[in-house]
Amino acid sequence: MDHDAVLTLFDRRMRQDSPPDGPGARVERVGDVVRQTGAEHDWNGVLWSGLDEDTADAAIRAQVEHFTSLGREFEWKLYAHDRPGDLAGRLRAAGFTPEPTETVMVAETGDLSTEIELHEGVRLRPVTDAAGMDLLADVHEQAFGRADASFRQRLRARLAEAPDTVSAVVAMAGEVPVSAARMELPPGRQFAGLWGGGTVEAWRGKGIYRALIAYRAGIAAARGYRYLQVDAQDRSRPILQRLGFAALSTTTPYVYRP
Repeated sequence: MDHDAVLTLFDRRMRQDSPPDGPGARVERVGDVVRQTGAEHDWNGVLWSGLDEDTADAAIRAQVEHFTSLGREFEWKLYAHDRPGDLAGRLRAAGFTPEPTETVMVAETGDLSTEIELHEGVRLRPVTDAAGMDLLADVHEQAFGRADASFRQRLRARLAEAPDTVSAVVAMAGEVPVSAARMELPPGRQFAGLWGGGTVEAWRGKGIYRALIAYRAGIAAARGYRYLQVDAQDRSRPILQRLGFAALSTTTPYVYRP
């Protein structure tokens, strides 16, 4: 994989020209900033910026004014290669709080195994209805240790209004949900995004995360997506590397709470 070429393609197609990630959201370019604005339960934030030392502070103030006028908490999704080099410090000075940094990892779908190997007694349940959505959200709350009512709302809206743009799955041990993940399938893009991938603590280390990668890779390949992309936490990065993913950049969410 040509790192620089893929990074340039990712920035252009998934950040600068990003489609909205939900039926009620809109993406717009304002000067040298691309942002998404939606309802309170949607993801609100900055997807891309092309700033320099002379324009950064004014652009930050403009985004703070825009989102706070709507009463929205929002996120500035900062990548390691974004400019200016001190943009992180400028965001902190403006009142943003950084969350843990993740590694942007990418693989070509044609290079990934789509063979699904599951622990005995575990099966995969595609999410196609409200009951499945609740199972997925319940797993995420257990795996990541936090409840997120807005996530449930976003997923329900996405599956109801744009089902072809998302694929979600829950791993079941008998009748107990033990792992879950979803995949974003933006129309007309070469990248499908892997999200979630949470497993409850008692079931970690049993290959379920790898099986969920293979399951989604098969769907992405069948739908014609060339690349799979994931924002990886430290725990999942080694697994993804063994499966054939390469690090593209890092990304840090900077959150502003009015």
